[in-house]
Amino acid sequence: MHRVAIVVQPGIRAFDLAVITEVWGPDRSRLGVPPFELRRCALDQGPIPLPGGLTLVPDRALDWLAEADLVVVPALAEPCDPSPEPLLAALREAHARGVPVAALCAGAFILAEAGLLEGRRAVTHWWLAPQLAARHPGILVEEDLLYVADSGLWTSAGVASGIDLCLHLVREAHGAEAAAAIARSMVTGPFRTGDHAQYLDRPTPAADRTAEALAAVRERALRRLHEPPDVATLARWAGMSPRTFARHFVAATGTTPHKWLLGHRLDEARKLLERTDHPVPEVARRAGFASEVTFRQHFTSYVGVSPRAYRAAAAPRNRDDSVRKGS
Repeated sequence: MHRVAIVVQPGIRAFDLAVITEVWGPDRSRLGVPPFELRRCALDQGPIPLPGGLTLVPDRALDWLAEADLVVVPALAEPCDPSPEPLLAALREAHARGVPVAALCAGAFILAEAGLLEGRRAVTHWWLAPQLAARHPGILVEEDLLYVADSGLWTSAGVASGIDLCLHLVREAHGAEAAAAIARSMVTGPFRTGDHAQYLDRPTPAADRTAEALAAVRERALRRLHEPPDVATLARWAGMSPRTFARHFVAATGTTPHKWLLGHRLDEARKLLERTDHPVPEVARRAGFASEVTFRQHFTSYVGVSPRAYRAAAAPRNRDDSVRKGS
């Protein structure tokens, strides 16, 4: 069972707490999602006040971080409020043991206060990025990304990007299918990469027709990833020139059509590697890559391991799921 620790303290944002709880809290074994043990870990065991008149009761002390496979840190409503030194020390100890530590939104300020982000890349809400950089000039603050990983430390941008990071962490630990199942149950998109822009130009009412056309194109492209459609084809489906289509696409999604297609093809390839025994060339073809060589290059660059190594790592996880279902 994958053990996830939420580090809680007075003043944490209820939204961040809810996102973490929704991703790792419910039992979704009927959807093929592995079981998680989610614990709320605090310095003191008494009720903790949250903004908005809410109260949280922790169920573990900070020493439970020693048993966790993942530590997640919600943001404080007041990002610059100090955190207790024992809490910061527990985060440093968890990271030193090699446990991934992830902070949502302004939770990056807590990791920075613990000294964990010095000399490393990090991201927070775009509105707070200049403040984080000014308070901690040793941090390489990214101002436009959704989430960033550096040396086992994960930080995310504001609000909804916390969902993206949490789903990505599930995807990294348990595979694309588990992350997609959780996303479906949450009625949210399963896949936004970290290099999506934080701040997007939203369509105005006058641009509704364009937004609908782009949504229809994306849906059509997802049904035909195996073909695969190129950007010129997508533009033709939308009834636009390639240049106009690319401009509207970036405004609507925060990324280029090419990157969007590549991300979804790689996600499809991960599912095929996890769920089928198709040879790697067949996986490449079904995921829409023109050649096996191109597929291997993109997959290794994005995931960090080769397709064969990824399949080998997923095999024990799939066997464990079969044992649980048959027991």
